[in-house]
Amino acid sequence: MSELIVQFDHETDIDAENTSLADSLFDRLSEAIVTGEFAAGSKLSEPRLATRYGVSRGPLREAIRRLEERKLVTRLPRQGVRVIVPTSTMAAELFRIREVLEGLAAREAARNATKNEVAELRAMLATHARALAEPNAMLYWQATANSDFHFMIARIARSQHLFDLLCGEYYTLFRLFRMRHRIVPGRAQRALIEHGRIVDAIADADPELAELLMRRHVASARSGLEASGNDQQED
Repeated sequence: MSELIVQFDHETDIDAENTSLADSLFDRLSEAIVTGEFAAGSKLSEPRLATRYGVSRGPLREAIRRLEERKLVTRLPRQGVRVIVPTSTMAAELFRIREVLEGLAAREAARNATKNEVAELRAMLATHARALAEPNAMLYWQATANSDFHFMIARIARSQHLFDLLCGEYYTLFRLFRMRHRIVPGRAQRALIEHGRIVDAIADADPELAELLMRRHVASARSGLEASGNDQQED
């Protein structure tokens, strides 16, 4: 009996290690896709990835399965696994979904935010304002600042299902589209002002205004994204 218990504990430890490794691989592969290290349409070869990251095929396959769930890669017969090719149609559809979800998150945040959380939001905006004065401001805004703000709003909303949708299923896709398109000049500064107005509505515990401002904010970002896509097509 003791030998069975030891064997079970050993197998449990291996499973936990593989799960942790799959989590780490998923994060690294997601980031590589979002930043363009793995180009749109490129094939993800399991043998090459296993060699590159020094891992076995088991955790790698689990990580790739999660990438499929998040719609970051596609698997086609005789073509294998490839990074998705973002399209303007896909972006417009996703941002319309995001407009509804983010608006709801802002509404719930206005109902539930504590004074400390409002102070956290204001401190975050102050940090973002300073960062926008730096030379790499646009990269920082796309990769970090904008995501941090919306992530915190979703957390303050205190709705686990809503949080899972915004910061789980759709989160990486949203980041992918932001990183793959040029920011319209002045958009980051304008977005920071819009963020401030949303925080003011949350601080005033005004759910209707918070939702309205957030939906306008996301709609404006969608318009900028579409304009960026049109410019790129004309280049």
